[in-house]
Amino acid sequence: MLMRPLVLSLLCCLLLACGGNDYRAPIEDRRARLRNAPSVYVVRKGETLYSISWRYGLDYRRVAAANGIDSSYTIFPGQKLYLKRKPPPVTVSSAKKTTRATASRKSTAATSKTTAQAKPGSKATVSAPVSAWLWPTSGQVERRFSGTVHKGVDISGKRGDQIRAVAGGQVVYAGTGIVGYGELLIVKHNDLYLSAYGHNDKLLVREGASVRAGQVIAKKGSTGTNTVKLHFEIRKEGKPVDPLRLLPAR
Repeated sequence: MLMRPLVLSLLCCLLLACGGNDYRAPIEDRRARLRNAPSVYVVRKGETLYSISWRYGLDYRRVAAANGIDSSYTIFPGQKLYLKRKPPPVTVSSAKKTTRATASRKSTAATSKTTAQAKPGSKATVSAPVSAWLWPTSGQVERRFSGTVHKGVDISGKRGDQIRAVAGGQVVYAGTGIVGYGELLIVKHNDLYLSAYGHNDKLLVREGASVRAGQVIAKKGSTGTNTVKLHFEIRKEGKPVDPLRLLPAR
């Protein structure tokens, strides 16, 4: 008789764990570690070279060089990207505006070429070195960086809190195409550094826009997760780094 309450308790726990279709797993559960990059990746509509490189923890410049993509970084749906091919030596070049993969392939001869040229980005805001980083939002750091398990920091707060660009740069991705991040912005600051702002309730800037340090770019939310928070990352040459080592002490 003593075992019956214990069995019933275990069954209840299992039902609660399996039920609830509205539960949205936090980012660390869906993408606990950087996924192993496939040898060949087929581009889907709406993706950018930056978002694909981000997903697999790769340097977008190396992916571009390995696939003969010029500094416009334009890709198109159906294009095959070789993610494990060794690129030639990378040289620093002026950053240019990215274009989502929306064009279609015109001919077989155009396989290794981009379908449209992107307009140059602002050299003053995109290519300039980051002299000082700013905090992206108010709130307490509720979870810290732990390498590939948790690739950034989570900052608590209220829905609608302002999210600010931590440095000047260019928005190179805005959307929901990377699972586990919800409404996501990725900002390119220079040839080395990208920053990302996940779980936003609302995005206030579009892909391709130049942003100033401290500019409000989104509103804090809970898209892609189960609590209101900002998931914030900084990546150097495609690899996650601890944001708290770069952000100013509070």
